[in-house]
Amino acid sequence: MRRAAIIVLDGLGIGPAHDTVAYGDAGSNTLGNVARVVGGLSLPELERLGLGSCAMVDGLASVPNPSAAFGVCEPASPGKDSTTGHWEICGVILERPFPTYPQGFPPKLIQEFERATGRGVLGNLPSSGTAILDRYGEEHCRSGRWIVYTSADSVFQVAAHESTVPLTELYQACERARNLLRGEHAVSRVIARPFVGEPGAWVRTPHRRDFSLTPPGPTLLDRLAEAGIARAGVGKVDDLFAGRSISSVHAATNREAYDLIQEALETLSGGLLLANVIEFDQTWGHRNDVPGFYGGLRELDATLPRLLGKVRDQDLIIFTADHGNDPTTASTDHSREVVPLLVLGPRIRPVDLGRRSTFADIGQTVAEFFHVPALASGTSFLSEVWRD
Repeated sequence: MRRAAIIVLDGLGIGPAHDTVAYGDAGSNTLGNVARVVGGLSLPELERLGLGSCAMVDGLASVPNPSAAFGVCEPASPGKDSTTGHWEICGVILERPFPTYPQGFPPKLIQEFERATGRGVLGNLPSSGTAILDRYGEEHCRSGRWIVYTSADSVFQVAAHESTVPLTELYQACERARNLLRGEHAVSRVIARPFVGEPGAWVRTPHRRDFSLTPPGPTLLDRLAEAGIARAGVGKVDDLFAGRSISSVHAATNREAYDLIQEALETLSGGLLLANVIEFDQTWGHRNDVPGFYGGLRELDATLPRLLGKVRDQDLIIFTADHGNDPTTASTDHSREVVPLLVLGPRIRPVDLGRRSTFADIGQTVAEFFHVPALASGTSFLSEVWRD
């Protein structure tokens, strides 16, 4: 049976999109800027695949005979968050961006949330996850009030110390927030952000949970489900699709994700593996941690041989990303960027796929690969890469 894997390296942009400046992200180039700051990347496995042919990156050569087909994908949907990116990869392009709240949420919404949950609110402003805890963590532990914050992305985030508010209560509060945030205030995600620790040493735990909207149209996952084709998830992909047509095993670190991807490639008899590898975004991009980001790239590079050793003859494996998150800029938020496209497998021709006009080309290609009805958006490149 045929198998495909779409492995999303969360936040690993590879250069400016056609409209990067319009998003206030001039100068953002996640992979390129990391390479520049560290004095060039040494990633031999990714270089052999053809990552240096996707874009000019210090330290990565454009090898004459890469083992993967290569290119980049432009974002077509408005926005630069994980939900938007993953939906587009799977064939759904938004007409309008999700709402954002650079001045915090309207007082009426906060009051409704307080009434619905029985607790008051601290914060209600855009902030990084670490800064908001430094500012309000101690007061939260003393008062029991929620810490509510947002970012440049369309998110309503609720932080609570696990010793102050039980996880079940935090999750219930986020479900109530999700029910409140509809219509004009339909943010892409409500995120539960539990943490532990003490003042000056707060630590976010792996018990994060995302409460997303459901996609407004059929996705690749829906098409596969309708055809009875198996779908397996690694990371937060079930949250991003509101659990529709996908279940997933979550991973707190990239290493855990790689282990789960390897296990899936060893055991999955057929169907699609959709994986999100989170730390390029969550751990290093949002914290402007350039050394950590490069360390994560080196970890990925060192892991590739054991992952790709599980690839079978009829497999279609795609590495890509959902947006950028440049750790070298002043911003700690996502950046509007093109994303890398690496397509590999024993039957793949290592051709130049160029600059694709949408992430949806990935989903359309996988739809054709599994012989399911075409998606609403995207152009398949299967005929360019697949050898029968």
